[in-house]
Amino acid sequence: MGTSRAILAADALRQRAAQLPNWKIVDQHHLARTYKFPDFKQALDFVNRVGAIAERQGHHPDIHFTWGSAEIETWTHDAGGITEKDFQLASEIDALRL
Repeated sequence: MGTSRAILAADALRQRAAQLPNWKIVDQHHLARTYKFPDFKQALDFVNRVGAIAERQGHHPDIHFTWGSAEIETWTHDAGGITEKDFQLASEIDALRL
């Protein structure tokens, strides 16, 4: 699959979401996942690594960071919804936790 910025149709969205079961589709508009950590430092380190991925991809998620957790939300802003780029970003972020 390419790096299309076209919003995914409902069938394609469900198919791709099945490959990332820990992510939720919110209002058919964005992907979201919350990651939990035992302390502030590990959560901050994770957020910084997510930032590095986002910079490399040129695709920046919203990150809500608190003590012991980081919630990531991603959608392709200029497309107005979820595209293949969002699933690529989510997949790379998940790989950080393996």
